[in-house]
Amino acid sequence: MWLFCSYLLLYCIERHTYTDIQHFYKLGLLLMKAKIATFTIMLIFWVIMSGMFDAFHFSLGVLCCMLVAYISSDLLFLDKGQPWLRELAGMLLYLPYLFWQIVIANLQVAYIALHPRMLDKIDPHLFRFDSSLKRPISKVALAQSITLTPGTITVNIHDNQFAVYALTKEAAEALPGEMERRVAKALEFE
Repeated sequence: MWLFCSYLLLYCIERHTYTDIQHFYKLGLLLMKAKIATFTIMLIFWVIMSGMFDAFHFSLGVLCCMLVAYISSDLLFLDKGQPWLRELAGMLLYLPYLFWQIVIANLQVAYIALHPRMLDKIDPHLFRFDSSLKRPISKVALAQSITLTPGTITVNIHDNQFAVYALTKEAAEALPGEMERRVAKALEFE
């Protein structure tokens, strides 16, 4: 229905050739695919994280995922010309690595917190590093991955420079390293 209304609006504003309408139709399909993919990703994540499967909570989750997918699908699939299926597959392959890094960082922070000489182990650093990532979604994914791993927080991103707070010197030395390479492999296409 929305596609028909869009065609009608397009026809009423000014006359277009058949190829313009085909282009408009293809763009509409790309946008719809992005919305469906965003909804699917969010619903899977919601089901995994919530653990609530009764009718009320599940329908509430579906409605919330639909609303957020409608509003923000262009954030996940920013570049219209890029193959979004490859981007989706790259992120799905990146997530197990990220989850493993979160587990390792949790164990390291727990070790530091429970160590009798905790104050000797903590050596906070605020440092900067330059990233080779080009796409905004790649930079955001790296920044969020750094922040999700306990013991590190991304404070600022300016152009290609990241400012990161790390709880220990070892955590500071490990960045950007393998995490940046994996984000680049998942989200950088060139």
